[in-house]
Formats: sequence, structure tokens, C-alpha cells
Amino acid sequence: MLKKILFSLFLSVALLFISFFYLLEKNMNQAIHLNEPTLVTVKAGVSLSSFSKELVDKGWIDDRFWIRAYARIYPEYSQIKTGTFELPLNTTVKNLLRQLVDGKEHQFTITFVEGSTFKQWLEQLAKQPKISHKLAGKSIHEIASLLDIEQTNPEGWFFPETYAYTLGTSDIAILTRAHKKMQSKLASQWETRDVGLPYDNAYQALIMASIIEKETSYIAEQPLISSVFVNRLRTKMRLQTDPTIIYGLGDRYHGDITRAHKREKTAYNTYRINGLPPTPIAMTGLSALKATLNPATSDYFYFVSDGEGKHVFSKNLAEHNAAVKEYLKTYRKQNSINKK
Repeated sequence: MLKKILFSLFLSVALLFISFFYLLEKNMNQAIHLNEPTLVTVKAGVSLSSFSKELVDKGWIDDRFWIRAYARIYPEYSQIKTGTFELPLNTTVKNLLRQLVDGKEHQFTITFVEGSTFKQWLEQLAKQPKISHKLAGKSIHEIASLLDIEQTNPEGWFFPETYAYTLGTSDIAILTRAHKKMQSKLASQWETRDVGLPYDNAYQALIMASIIEKETSYIAEQPLISSVFVNRLRTKMRLQTDPTIIYGLGDRYHGDITRAHKREKTAYNTYRINGLPPTPIAMTGLSALKATLNPATSDYFYFVSDGEGKHVFSKNLAEHNAAVKEYLKTYRKQNSINKK
């Protein structure tokens, strides 16, 4: 009789345990009540107990009994990390815990495009609400100093691409990463440069790469454009490139380059100065760096737009003037069509 009682008691306890673990797994595998992917932030010092209460308060889970019970049985799930995490739609309570314990924070992104300027980068960073803004009110010179950049104007010293960051990452941290990447890319390309190029150092090459970057977005033409500028530098011809005028004008540029602009002697007006401008005029991508340090071989000294995104290259001024006339004819024709 005693054996039957003990067996019944054991069976009852076993059934209770089985039922409990069944319900535990069932509740932990239930989807959190979300209508869309949602960000959640776990602040420093927050325990799982207080965090689970927050989940109930938000209406994301019905009660916190099961999540707390799960963490007691599996203590490793109580070690949630600080950070901001994205909860996908239909994620379960167990997946949420696993995500918080793994500490895989949500990655925000910011994309800087080739040919953009440092001023545009700062404006872009300032608009990011998830970034910690440390550079507000600082001058360009102060920022260059903070980043240990030798030049007072850090233009060109940042590599354009998409950067991932977590909530609260500072703007200066992102710029530091971009600067280190540009240093690495430039050093690598400088080591594999062609012999006999008219650049005394890698920084001069960076200046030229920024000009090429602004002259064309058609990558296949960049080595040929590079050859034009190399030919000009070797023969002491002025570069005479419009993007340098635009950069030198700064906020005074309103979409058109006038004859007065070409005559004005700024530090960046390559119609008036010999050689390279004092700094890059934009951020340059890898293709322009490669084209600068491995230019095509050509006899070209001039190029002009063909009106369709590419360029016509010429060996002498007579050929170039003819190409310019053809471009103007195409330009006027397109304008007349657009006005109809």
C-alpha cells in the first residue's frame, strides 16, 4: 500500500514537473506582442527582473513570471547586456533573451558617397539622431587637430563608404574610422604606384585623386583623365579643371562658373595657379586612387563632356576646341527639347 502511495506521489510530482516545463517552453516560445520591428534599449545596471517588468508595462508580454523562472533555471539567460537591440516582428521571448545575452546590438548605418566634401560629411553626421554629437560648434581646424591630421583642412582624408555604428557612437569615432581607412587605402595604393609620376608624396596623389573623382563618375574613364593631368603636370601646363574653381568659391558658387570666376586668383583656381591646389577638394573612392597612381598612357592634354556622361579626349587645342563646339551644339539642342 505504501509503495502505491509513494508511486502515485512520485507520478504526481513528475507530472507537475513535466507540466511546468511544458508551460515554460510554451510561454518562452510565444511571440512578443509587436506590430513592427522595434528597438529596445537596455540601460547600464538594469537587471532582468526590472527589464521584464518594463516588457509587461509596454504590453509586449502578458506577465513576467515565465521569463524570470526561465532565468532562474538557466542562470546564463539572466546576464543581459547593455545596449540597443532591434526586435524583429514575431520574435519569441526566448529569442529576445538570447539576443540580449549575446549582446548583438542593432547596427545603424551612415553612407558617405564619393565626391562629397568634408562640409557635407559634417552636415550629414549632424542630422543623425542616433549619434552622439561631439563636434558641434567646433571649427574645421579644431576637428583636424582632434583627429591628429597634419593639415588644418582635413578635406580628402576620409574614405567614403557605408559605416555601421551602435546607438550613442560619437561623430568623431566614425570620422576616426573613416580617416584610418583612407590612410590605409592611400598607403597601399602609393606602394603599388607607377614609376615616374609627378607626385612628390602620397598627399599630392590624394589631391589629384579628388580632382579626378569630381571630374567623372564614369570609372572606366578615370585612368584616361588621370593621364591628361599627368601630361599637363609633366609639361608645366596648368590643370585648368573646373571642380577646383568650384571648391575655391565655396558658398559663393551657385551653379555656374563665370569668366570672372576663372580670372579670380584663389588658392584652388587651377586656371590661375601652377600645379596642384593646396588640399584635396573632395573625398575620393578607391577607383580614383587607383587611376591616379596607375594612369593610362596617352598623348591627350584636353577633355570635354560629350553631354552623355562621358568625355571626348583631344591631343591639341584645335581638336579640343572642335570637341567643345560639338558639345555646345548638343547642349543647346537638349535645352531646346527640354523647353518644349
